[in-house]
Amino acid sequence: MTLPELSAEIGGIFLGSVQDRWEEKPPSAIQKDRVSGRQAITLTGFLEDAQADLTVHGGEEKAIHNYALDHYAAWQSEGHMAAGAVPAAFGENITTTGLTEENLCISDILTLGTATVQISQGRQPCWKLGLHTGNEKMPYLFQKTGRTGWYYRVLKTGVADAGNRITLTERRNPNWSVLRVTRARLTRRVSREDAEALADLADLTPGWRQAFARMAEGERKEGTRERLVG
Repeated sequence: MTLPELSAEIGGIFLGSVQDRWEEKPPSAIQKDRVSGRQAITLTGFLEDAQADLTVHGGEEKAIHNYALDHYAAWQSEGHMAAGAVPAAFGENITTTGLTEENLCISDILTLGTATVQISQGRQPCWKLGLHTGNEKMPYLFQKTGRTGWYYRVLKTGVADAGNRITLTERRNPNWSVLRVTRARLTRRVSREDAEALADLADLTPGWRQAFARMAEGERKEGTRERLVG
């Protein structure tokens, strides 16, 4: 298999702290602000970044969230986002142009500045995304479109700065694009054979592998109201 030539400049790095954003709601670190200069990357992501609920974001399996700046124009043209919205409107850590859920695959290994990272899963949107963007439908729209972005686990620590590059160096599972796997996970419309294969996909996050294992056994119903509505 010929490795695709996929490389993109880091358009920006965005980090945040845990804040009480909404009355009678749990705290959140979805507000990410642009930072300058070299940023240290640890096994749990950028050293100066924080997450409020490690069961859904952060940790070693979901250390860094990358979002395609390419999608912003679509959100705006569809009327779901105000014109001129700035990057990190979705709480992402990194923006890039040219890398998308369609041309990247689960388990892809990339260099990120001097660090080495691996795609572990797509993003599973929650109610905080709706409140943060001011569009309560956004969690559902993320699921419908598959424009969710993706998470990296860190294989080798290092540093990165805006203007550095993210470059694909290894592809282990060319049949499992981020878009295909994320749609299967979020819609639960997946064949038994595919669900079994994804349950055994070693580089997919344990939580998603377990979910696909349940789907393979015929368990297709999943309560999503708490995640999407809060």
